Amino acid sequence: MLFQFAPAIQAGIHAGKYLQVFSNGVPLSIVRDAVSGQFIANAIGVTVNNSPLSPLIAVSNLVMSGAQMYQTQQGFTSVLNGLQTIQTSLGVLQATTALIGVGTVAGVALTAVNLHQTLKLRKEVEQMRLEVKNGFIDLKQALKDQGLEIRQIIEQVAQDIKFEQHRIALVRAYGVFIQAMNRFRSAMQLQDFNRRNAEIDDVRGMLFAALADYSNPHLLEETCAAGQLRRLECAWAIEQVIVATYQVQNEVSAVSDRLSHLQDKICKDALTVINRCESHDELDFLFPEIIRIKNHDLAVLYSWQNHVDWMRSLPSSELKLLSSADFNSPDPHYSTINLAEPPEQLVYESLTEKSHFYSLRDQLLFIFKPELRREYELYISQQAVITGHKTLVTSNLQQASDLTVANLYYYFNIRDESKDKTEVVSAN
Repeated sequence: MLFQFAPAIQAGIHAGKYLQVFSNGVPLSIVRDAVSGQFIANAIGVTVNNSPLSPLIAVSNLVMSGAQMYQTQQGFTSVLNGLQTIQTSLGVLQATTALIGVGTVAGVALTAVNLHQTLKLRKEVEQMRLEVKNGFIDLKQALKDQGLEIRQIIEQVAQDIKFEQHRIALVRAYGVFIQAMNRFRSAMQLQDFNRRNAEIDDVRGMLFAALADYSNPHLLEETCAAGQLRRLECAWAIEQVIVATYQVQNEVSAVSDRLSHLQDKICKDALTVINRCESHDELDFLFPEIIRIKNHDLAVLYSWQNHVDWMRSLPSSELKLLSSADFNSPDPHYSTINLAEPPEQLVYESLTEKSHFYSLRDQLLFIFKPELRREYELYISQQAVITGHKTLVTSNLQQASDLTVANLYYYFNIRDESKDKTEVVSAN
C-alpha cells in the first residue's frame, strides 16, 4: 500500500522539508514538518500494486478517521461517510445471493455476479440507479442485459423453498442492521457525551445481533462456497461498523483488538470457503474475489490497525500536536471503483492457461496457509532426490512462484500414484 499526497506535500517530502510518519517501519498516511514536528497533511490517495485502492468490503476512509478523531468533527465526518459505503456494499453483496442461491449453482449465474459485475452493481447503487429494498435489489432489472437464462435462474432461486428460508433470515438481519446504522448516525449528532456513548453502546448490541444472523453456522453450512463467501463478506462489513462504534468512543485498545480479530477471521473464513470449492465454475468466481480481498481489503484493515496502534503509542504532547493540526489539503479520496475488467481476473485467466483445478485451488490456499506450501516444497524436494532432479532443492523451491510449487507437487504426486498402481499390478 502506497500513500499519495498533494503535489506540494510530495515535493516537500522529496526536498526533505516534510517527513512521512512511520510506525514500526510501516508507512502511515500522515506527514509532519521535519524541523518543527508539526503534523501538516493527510494522504489524498492510496495505490496497491500500482493500481488505485479499491477494496470490496473494507472502508478505505476509516483508515484516516482514527487520526482525525483528534480533530473531532473531521473524524466524525469520515466515519459517517464510511458507514454509507459499508451500507451500500452490504446491500449489493447480499442481493447477489438471490442469484447464487443455496445449493449447486450454475456457472452462468456466478459469472453474472462475479467480482467485475458486483463492482458494477455497487456503482449503480451508489449513483442511485438501483435501489436496495430489504437488503435486495431487482436483479432482473439490474441484469436485464445478461439474457434470458439469467432471468430464468433468478426465477428458479426465488421459488426454491430452502433459499426462501435463507432470504427471510437475511431480510430480518438486514433490517436490524439498517436500524442500527440509522441510530448510529443520530447518536453521532448528540452533544451530550454520556448520552452519545450510551446510545452507541445500544447500537453496538444491535449490530452484534445482525452479525449473529449473517454468521449463523447452520445457514452457512447449507450454502455452496460462492454463497458462503457472500454471506461472510456481509458479516465482515458489519464487523467494521462495530469497530467504528468503538473508534468514535475513542476506545483505541478495543479498536485495535477488533481489527486484529477481523483480519484473523477473514483469513480463516477464506480458508473454509476455498476448501469447500468443488468445481471450476466456483473457482472462477472465488479466485479473483479472494485475491482482491487479500490485496486490498486486508491491506486497509492492516493499515487502519497500524494507525490506531501508532496513536496508542503517542505521548500526551504528541496527541496534543495531532489534535491542533490543520490538515490543509484536499479531501482524501482513497477508493476508486474501476469498471474495467479487474486485474485479479486477468491474472487468474493467465494462471488457468498454465495450471489445473487442484493446483489453482492450492495456490489460493497458499496465500492464507503458507505452511501448506512448505509441506509441498518438502514433498517435491524428497521426490526430486528419488528421481534425480538435482535443481529442485529447498532453497530453489523457496524462490519459486506458487504456480510452480503447486504444479510440481501434482506432477510428482500423480507420478507417485501411478508408480504405486504399477507396483500393485506387478505384484499380482
